Amino acid sequence: MGVEGTRGILNPALGFEHFSLERAPTPADLAPFLDAFWSVRWDLDGRPPYEQEILPYPCVNLSFDGRRFEVHGPSTQRFVARLSGRGSVHGTKFSPAGFHAFASVPLRSLVDRVVSVEEATGLALPSPDGTDAESTRSMVIEFLRRAEPRDEPDAALANRLVVLAQSDRTVCCAEDLATKAGLSVRSLHRLFERYVGVGPKWVVRRARVQEAADKVARGELADWVSIALELGYHDQSHFIRDFRAQVGFTPAAYARRCAARV
Repeated sequence: MGVEGTRGILNPALGFEHFSLERAPTPADLAPFLDAFWSVRWDLDGRPPYEQEILPYPCVNLSFDGRRFEVHGPSTQRFVARLSGRGSVHGTKFSPAGFHAFASVPLRSLVDRVVSVEEATGLALPSPDGTDAESTRSMVIEFLRRAEPRDEPDAALANRLVVLAQSDRTVCCAEDLATKAGLSVRSLHRLFERYVGVGPKWVVRRARVQEAADKVARGELADWVSIALELGYHDQSHFIRDFRAQVGFTPAAYARRCAARV
């Protein structure tokens, strides 16, 4: 699985010894609102439970665990998935601004929360007849189409700017992103708060640490000074503090854990 598949998953080599991850494309008419459908499956019968840590992207996810659907708001913290026995979770990853078209509450009110579909959208989403990925996807697609979402220009702009923050290393702070967008920092913040739920400063920081963690996990980094400068940090200590705050370990400690798969 390449960068697209592992970025955000901490210590992925160890993780994929315990679970599998599959993705499926979304229908063309829902493409402005969705990034992908995903399914996680695990079989740990006879093995200890496993906790997988994730640095989430700035987006909403809709998940189904075989019992009920839940809406996971944008998470500014590490997310811990606790796996035991045998099971699966099927999910829908919205584009950064995609859930705004369905939400009945401000996006910022969903940050770091898991709520029911009805609380987040004002609409009921019953459980599918089956618990397999295909049945779940069909139910979600029907539900989203029934909501008749509209692709707002400002939402599309917010999506493009989040992608830019994730892909353009010259974007090192909210000011850089505002300049590229031709907006004031205040206008950029209002745009992100309305359509994404989190601010541009956080989006840029998360993107840089996700990239660094991905490179560390693949054994590509050891010179922390160089990577700090490459990712736009003022100095090594600033990079290490930011990495530790989000990942829970210093880059060196995280590199050792990934190499040892512990």
